Amino acid sequence: MGPRRPPIAVATVDAVWVEKVGIALDSGFVDAPGMPLFGSIFSPKKTPPRKSASLSNLHSLDRSTRELELGLDYGTLTMNLAGQNLKFENGQWVADTVVSGGVDRRETQRLRKRNQQLEEENNLLRLKVDILLDMLSQTTAESQLKDKELDELKISNRRRK
Repeated sequence: MGPRRPPIAVATVDAVWVEKVGIALDSGFVDAPGMPLFGSIFSPKKTPPRKSASLSNLHSLDRSTRELELGLDYGTLTMNLAGQNLKFENGQWVADTVVSGGVDRRETQRLRKRNQQLEEENNLLRLKVDILLDMLSQTTAESQLKDKELDELKISNRRRK
């Protein structure tokens, strides 16, 4: 074998290379400033801060100008989900499609509720009529019994005379 060469100064080579490339290399032998002995192998440079967060100048406008530009009335929220249009009204999503006959679903729902109320009222009135008919038939029967008793008393009274 040939003569032995002296070792190269690893710390100076790594430090120069780190300055040019911009990364820190931890070889375990290097102990230069800015290069940790037991740190991470790769630590990228920090990105510079952004110059402008928004390209819009609306954040710089005062409140009244912003209200004029954007407006306060956004209207109702609408969306189309699986071919069905929905509106957000009074805290609920309501179908915005038209049922046959030109009546929308909200009107149909309102009419169904009203129909149910009227049916319940009708059932109550029928019950009251049935009760009144029972009372009438009972009163009629009692009246007929009293008339019959009265007739019997009249006949028996005439016989005594």
